[in-house]
Amino acid sequence: MVAAVRRAHHALGGGRGSSMPVSAPAAGAATRPADAQAPQSAQSAGTALNLLVIEDDPAGDLSVPRMLDACGKPVRVRTARNLTEAARLLTDDVHCILLDLALPHEEGGDHHGDGAPAAAGPCPAEAAPTGACAGDDEADGTPASGTSASGSPATEPDELHILRRVLRMAPRHAVLALTDGTDAERAADAVRVGAQDYLFRDELDGRLLNRAIRYAVARKRADLAQRQLTESRLRAQENSRLERGLLPRPLLEGSELRFAARYRPGRSRALLGGDFYDTVRTPDGTVHAMIGDVCGHGPDEAALGVELRIAWRALTFAGLSGDALLATLQKVLENERDSEEIFATLCTVDIAPDGRSADVHLAGHPSPLFAGSGGATPRLLPEDVSGPALGLLPQVGWPRRRVTLGRSWSLMMYTDGLIEGRVDEGRTDSTQRLGQQGMLDIVARRVAEGARGERLLEETMTEVRRLNGGELTDDVAVVLLDRER
Repeated sequence: MVAAVRRAHHALGGGRGSSMPVSAPAAGAATRPADAQAPQSAQSAGTALNLLVIEDDPAGDLSVPRMLDACGKPVRVRTARNLTEAARLLTDDVHCILLDLALPHEEGGDHHGDGAPAAAGPCPAEAAPTGACAGDDEADGTPASGTSASGSPATEPDELHILRRVLRMAPRHAVLALTDGTDAERAADAVRVGAQDYLFRDELDGRLLNRAIRYAVARKRADLAQRQLTESRLRAQENSRLERGLLPRPLLEGSELRFAARYRPGRSRALLGGDFYDTVRTPDGTVHAMIGDVCGHGPDEAALGVELRIAWRALTFAGLSGDALLATLQKVLENERDSEEIFATLCTVDIAPDGRSADVHLAGHPSPLFAGSGGATPRLLPEDVSGPALGLLPQVGWPRRRVTLGRSWSLMMYTDGLIEGRVDEGRTDSTQRLGQQGMLDIVARRVAEGARGERLLEETMTEVRRLNGGELTDDVAVVLLDRER
């Protein structure tokens, strides 16, 4: 085979008496496993194309004539006589492997790149070549080494067994299979197993070899990119299903109150943010609602918000409320947060079974907005009775405020992401924020127009986004409870 490669190199203009000896890695040089990272791009500026030839030609030598790639740079060739030697020469800067399928079968079982026997069991998904996996020669439907298609022992080892071993040894490298021109079926099988292309010895010339090498490298890069894209999509779908499952499902069966909510995380392409809310009705008829905000906007904050919400629901059903509940939630936060600087604001509302009054606890959170009946102007509930955010101070209390709601009313709880949007229709140079008063004005206009429930919430959110000039950048959660009599 070396002679065939030499003829191909000469056809490319490399036969002017110059040759490039094969260079092995320097003694003592550190090399990483072949699957540690993808080989360098053959198109990188200033990077020569590196080819590893795996063949066993006793008449050949370990030097080949000079060959130029498409950019006019010399192709560097390394030659290995067996897979053990190939594993030593297979470094990250190798772009393509030219494998002679007629390589003699090596006894002693499969080997990984370090020459050690392959471990039993499936290979990693990100490292497995198409249609091949360690210890699974029959994954593609072809008979295993040493077995004929009928299942009887084969007289000679299956040539594709060598290819499978190379694919496992170099899952991120392009592979070209070299075989006889009379063996077209096996050549096609080699591509189906995982090789990027095949070449026939008797048809090999310089132009064909050059094109095949560059094509194989480009195709391998495209295959790896497609696999990574597919895996990313699957992970994104799995994350979406997980996040949707973690969003709250209010439990208000038997209650006369109407519930509406809007939720939008500030993180791009996420379903959960650091804001959280929940609403449940306990057996005594009390409706418990809460809304909170973990400082920060990353996935860790989102996870902590989910933990606090679930803990709040469990503690509420267990009968805790007020100071006892908030103190326990603070312990949860202190034990689950990554840093002592992480805190969470919280607002809880416990609405009496008759719906006419409620107990409000504020832990560093904005006060709810209240709209009574009879055309009364919406107002904010007083914030003078408030405690610190969870996680800021140890052994503190959170005062309770009892508020009268009346027969018909609306109560809107929200996070600060709603009131921190800009009000100059998105002007980036504007420092003016909507604030609580701006939110009050919007709600007052909508209430005067007869908006209630879902309509009130939707029109309020639409106006806030319009003033901001687009979607709000912070996490936003809004909960609206109302009662009509």
